[in-house]
Amino acid sequence: MIKDMKTLDAPVLDRLLEPVGRLLTPEVARGLISLRFDQKARARIHKLARKCNEGTLSEVERSEYETYVYVIDFIAILQAKARALLKRPRDK
Repeated sequence: MIKDMKTLDAPVLDRLLEPVGRLLTPEVARGLISLRFDQKARARIHKLARKCNEGTLSEVERSEYETYVYVIDFIAILQAKARALLKRPRDK
């Protein structure tokens, strides 16, 4: 990504999502971990990333790409919380 690309403040987002993480069940956690974008979305993200690296994004494309980056960050934090939940020993 280029220097001026905005990203979410991961520590702040992580802190804000802490209550959501406490609501996760093992079944939902496994679903979150396996969550992937479909092929069409992955292809679009790849194309926008390439254009971003080349410095050729239009303003509309930049906005779209930033949205993808925000969503990816958001999902990554939820997935980390899901993995942490599944690593914890279960009460017997």
